[in-house]
Order: sequence, then structure tokens, then C-alpha cells
Amino acid sequence: MPLFFGAGFRALDVFLPVRFAVFFLAIVGTPFPRIHSGCGLYWVMPLTTDEQRKFFDERGYLVVRGLLAPVEIARFGAAVDRAVAARCAHDQRSLEERSRYEQSFRQCINLWEDFADVRPLSFHAKIAQTAAELLDQPALRLWHDQALYKEGGGRATDPHHDQPYWPLAEANTITAWIAFDGADHETGCMGYVPGSHRFGVRKFANIFTEAGFDLEKGEEARGVPPEFAPVQAGDVAFHHGMTIHLARANQTQRTRRVHTMIYFADGSTRKANAKHRHPSVDRAGIEPGAPVRSAVTPIAWPRAAGDLPEPPPPPEPRIPGWPSWEPA
Repeated sequence: MPLFFGAGFRALDVFLPVRFAVFFLAIVGTPFPRIHSGCGLYWVMPLTTDEQRKFFDERGYLVVRGLLAPVEIARFGAAVDRAVAARCAHDQRSLEERSRYEQSFRQCINLWEDFADVRPLSFHAKIAQTAAELLDQPALRLWHDQALYKEGGGRATDPHHDQPYWPLAEANTITAWIAFDGADHETGCMGYVPGSHRFGVRKFANIFTEAGFDLEKGEEARGVPPEFAPVQAGDVAFHHGMTIHLARANQTQRTRRVHTMIYFADGSTRKANAKHRHPSVDRAGIEPGAPVRSAVTPIAWPRAAGDLPEPPPPPEPRIPGWPSWEPA
């Protein structure tokens, strides 16, 4: 529970001695991040343990059990279902007719912009706070969200890491991965090469037209086998942007419904290489070397629960898979 000092609780400022606050901090051992909202100023308790932060720091991934309540899973799952159906309504191709990459999942990016009922999930305070604690950063921005719906019979997601796909100079990035129905070895759970975020691999893994990294013979994974992490509904899996990961094929007839949020440390800058383009920076005209700060990548943490950003104007020109895109 947050330790709250704001409107409606101002009497606490008078009656709560400073010595109690010092004693409380001494017991907890961690200063509370402060958030400003319309209700005033409040502090929040840490959501992660020392053991969880150490696990993530050493292995590059972590599953946090039960971070979302059943009622949230039901509400957000239905919201993302509607958003994916709307974004993909024009695409009547069968699974076999799609590209290699598209056979792994239906990908819909930045649903938070044009689907208001998805926005509270993409800026969920507990998820963003957990990500900030694991990454040990005081403030995070949303790079983008995306639905990854692996349909029944969908192929495996090839081994890769995310960071080289993004024109960010710093590697302070983390992804939150939410499977609304859970995910196991049959439906397409994730696998992570433990410790690979520390291997220093900057090579681009092409999973769009090729098979990504070779985990058995390639040098990128150093022969370290992936650790697969089945999740249940309500769990949230986090992985570092430099962690090599993959996902199994969906061997069932039901869709593996997943929504993800990619966060990056506030203050991160765009790479100096102007040839590396991406809508998350191009839409706002972020110059090479400049901090990545705009309405396209709003602050995700610290942010009060229910304090949701206004979406930016739609991309111009329209971009396939992104908000407001429609086929000609």
C-alpha cells in the first residue's frame, strides 16, 4: 500500500512526528519514490524484494507472480482483444499466407494511443514501478506497447534481443510481458538465455526474414541454453533489452494473447547514427544525440495510478501496424 500524504490526509502532516518517518525509513531501508498528482504528494512502498532484484540483475529476466488481479486480467484482456480485432480487421490472410515473421504473431503497436481502454494497462503504475525497480532507474518512459497474439499453429519466435532494434544510445531498457491466459510450453511461453544481457552482444538478430541467433552453434549465446518460464494469468514477465530470448510455437488451437510494454530510462538519448530510424523518435523529430522525450514516449514511472497521458497526433504518413493505419 502507498504511504500517502495528500489532499484529505493533510492532518497527518501535523500529527506525524518527523522522528516516526525516520524510524520507518530505517526499518524499510529504502526511501520512497515521490509522486506528484492532483491529490498532492505521496510516497510508495517498494514492490520488489532484494532477491528479485538480484535475480533480474544476474539473469536478465524475472517473472513476478500475481502482479495483476483477476479482475484486471479480464478487463484488460477484453480491451486488447477489441483493439487487435479492430487493427487487424483488414487482414483476411490465412496463417500460411503471411510472412515468416507474421506467422509468429499478430503485432499491433501503440494500442494505448487509439484505444482508451488499453491505456490504463500500458501505463499501469504497479507494472511500471516494478520495471523501474528491476532496472534500478528513478524514472521510465514508454518506448511503445504492443500486442503479440500468437494464433493457434503460430510458429516459434526466433532467438533475438531487443536493444539493437531501437535507436537508443543507452541500454537501459526493459520489457513487461503479460499473457492474459497464461502461457506454457504448448501455447508459446518465453525462454531466456540467462545472463546474456551481460554478454555485450550488439549484433542485430534478423527475425524478420531469417532465423535470428543460433543458440547451439552461434557465439552470441555462448552455448548457454535458454530457461523457459511458463506463466499464469496475472503474472508479469520482465526481461532486459539485452537479454536473448525466444518463444515456443503455439501447438494448440487457441490464441496466446499477450500484451507488452517496453520501457526505457528517462534521459536516454537517440543514437548518433541518423540512419537508424524508428517511429518512437522520428514522429517527434528527436535529433541524433538528443534526449528522447516527447508525447510519443510519455513518462510511465513515476506516475500516479489513473494519471494517464494524452495521446499524440497520429503518425504522418501512416505506418503499418501503428495507430490509425488503414490499407489503401
